Amino acid sequence: MVTAEYRFNIPLLAKRLIGATEWLRNDPPTKKLAFGYFGASTGAAAALIAAAKLPSDIAAVVSRGGRPDLAGEYLPKVSASTLLLVGGLDTEVIELNREAMAQMTAEKKELVIVPGATHLFEEPGTLEEVAKLSTDWFLRFLR
Repeated sequence: MVTAEYRFNIPLLAKRLIGATEWLRNDPPTKKLAFGYFGASTGAAAALIAAAKLPSDIAAVVSRGGRPDLAGEYLPKVSASTLLLVGGLDTEVIELNREAMAQMTAEKKELVIVPGATHLFEEPGTLEEVAKLSTDWFLRFLR
C-alpha cells in the first residue's frame, strides 16, 4: 500500500539525505565530488537541514517552491550557497522565503521569483526556467 505519510516528515527526509550523502562521500568514485541538494516544497526544508548538518560536504542548495521556513533553527547554520526559487503567483510562499532568507547566514543566498508561476510551476515554460536557474546555480557553486 502506497501512502504519503512520510512526505511531511522533514527530520526523517533530512536524515535520509545525510545518509545518502555520507554513503556517497565514502564511495571511491564519488567521494571527491562536490555535492548539492535540490528540494521542492517541504523537501527544501529537509535539504537545508541536511546542509546545515553537513557544512563541509554540501556546497549548494536549490529550493523550488520550497518551505525553507520549516528548517527553523537550522537556517542560520546553512553555509551552502542557497538559491530560493518561488513562483510569482505564490504570494504566501514568497513571504515565507523572504523571512527564511533573512535568517540565513550563508555567504551567497538569493531569492528568485519566477513570473507567472504558481506553487507547482505548472504553467508553460516555468519548469524550464527553474531547470535553467538551477543548472546555472549548480554549475557556479559545485566546483
